[in-house]
Amino acid sequence: MGNLLECFLQNWLEIIASITGFLYIYFSIRQNILLWLFGIITSFLYLFVFFQAKFYADMSLQVYYVVISVYGWYYWGKDRQGTENRLGIATLDLRVLSILVVISSILFYAISYLLVNYTDSPLPYWDSFTTSISIVATWMLARKYIEQWILWMIVNFVSIGLYLYKDLFFTVFLFVAYFILAIIGYFQWKKELS
Repeated sequence: MGNLLECFLQNWLEIIASITGFLYIYFSIRQNILLWLFGIITSFLYLFVFFQAKFYADMSLQVYYVVISVYGWYYWGKDRQGTENRLGIATLDLRVLSILVVISSILFYAISYLLVNYTDSPLPYWDSFTTSISIVATWMLARKYIEQWILWMIVNFVSIGLYLYKDLFFTVFLFVAYFILAIIGYFQWKKELS
């Protein structure tokens, strides 16, 4: 019992961030606008968790998440011709997909360069990969593109390995749940899209 309490006290911020992160993904699947509130809370808490773990790109990503959560909250909450915040699920067309591939590639190279040359990040390329894809996937969520779930499956799978490497076990648990819930979310949204 003492070890469990000690573990909680050492990791309380990570535990709370994991709980709010779970609520974020739950509300994402349900297409409930509350996802953006929990996105802001989770991102704020993970700023500190990732700083301690020296995952600087992930830490910086949390700032982006706060900003995109405000954007998503606004965008999802806009009145859609009297339908009261029912933004429809969309699919990517080739033009948007091409732009997003270019953007994520540029982000990857820029973030990698910064991490390799200016930080002591233990896994700069993997950190850059998950960060660049997450930036694009979160924008896609704000616009309700169903393909964002596929990107989240990839990001969550890679992130599990990163967080295991840094002994962030509560975050590993969260990302295992994220991975499973991304699969569920994809099929839930696909059913509604049909």
